Amino acid sequence: MKTTPVIPTPRQSHYDVVIVGGAMYGSSVSWFLSNNPDFTGSVLVVERDNMYTACSTTHTNSCMRQQFSTELNVKISQFAAEFVKNFRQHLGGDDRVPDILLQSYGYMYLADNEPFADVLRANQKIQQACGAGTKIMSREDIERDYPFYKTDDIVAGSHNLVDEGYFDGATVFDWWRRSARENGVEYIENEVVSMSKNDNGTRVTSVTLKSGETIGCDTVVNASGPRAILTSRMAGIEIPVEPRKRYTYIFDAEQPLDRDLPLTIDPSGVHVRTDGRYYLAGCTPDIDPAVDYDDYEQDHSLWEEKAWPAIANRIPQFEAIKLTNSWAGHYAFNVFDQNAIVGKHNEVENFVFVNGFSGHGFQQSPALGRGTAEIITYGEFRSLDLSLFSYDRIVNNTPIIESAVI
Repeated sequence: MKTTPVIPTPRQSHYDVVIVGGAMYGSSVSWFLSNNPDFTGSVLVVERDNMYTACSTTHTNSCMRQQFSTELNVKISQFAAEFVKNFRQHLGGDDRVPDILLQSYGYMYLADNEPFADVLRANQKIQQACGAGTKIMSREDIERDYPFYKTDDIVAGSHNLVDEGYFDGATVFDWWRRSARENGVEYIENEVVSMSKNDNGTRVTSVTLKSGETIGCDTVVNASGPRAILTSRMAGIEIPVEPRKRYTYIFDAEQPLDRDLPLTIDPSGVHVRTDGRYYLAGCTPDIDPAVDYDDYEQDHSLWEEKAWPAIANRIPQFEAIKLTNSWAGHYAFNVFDQNAIVGKHNEVENFVFVNGFSGHGFQQSPALGRGTAEIITYGEFRSLDLSLFSYDRIVNNTPIIESAVI
């Protein structure tokens, strides 16, 4: 495949759209823009690290679920499932594009008390109304279908085997980026270090690169992941997004399970799922502050003291396991309400957000990339109304209440 080489300096002095950040979201937005026949402008994507070694995209676990408590979040994931399952078709039927398997072993939320079980039941009604396949399972149902769980403290579970599980998000990202570049999107390995606005502060007029060039622009897209606030502050905008560290562990089991393990959310907060012939687990640290943008140091005590004990307690076959790999990555954590921020700023009218996914980024990238491209092209959302995620809710202090946040 012939690709355009990534260069450090832009070819033009002005672009219709400058996207700050070229990982999953920068590439999603650029692909949807460049694939839309109604958009005829120029696009520059500025990415700090063309190897993507220290970004959320590289450290993702590529999970997908419809088990949310907000109708919009359910619909966003349903589009993602359709997009992934028909990936080659969405990319024009290109024979070079691989088919992508959505491994639908589902999520399994386990409730150890009736109040949480009632939350799962209420959420299931919302999901069912959207057409999701979520089912509430009794303890007996769980023991029948997944006999390896220890269930003496479990009162109910919520499970969905339809379009929920794991997909190869890295391939989606790679082909979005490749295809966008073939469509004329320009990627450069550089860094935006400042922005200039017009006299009344209502528009960004240019961005300045670390290499010294000043580039005029009609629209700026903040696709900077955990670094979102660093980008927004260049335009004088505060955004409640910060890097929070999350830990992933890959392990082998001496006695593997005889069936796929759903992504199980234990009442302890630890989650674990099938990962090929291995298993993947993760958890949030008990003390969860913002971290430095370059802090990927692991906390090995978290595995020994929290993750492994919870896993072995819930699945006794996992008492004998061997840790084979682990890493730390960053959530672009929206401290306001842990939901995405998408669309235009309320005052700086050409500054566009696609930020704050709080761990839901990969599964939401098809719908939110498409929606962001629509805002830029048409000035409105057309395929799916994402206005619930607007920046206005932060200004008005009206958070989205999403109970299903992991």
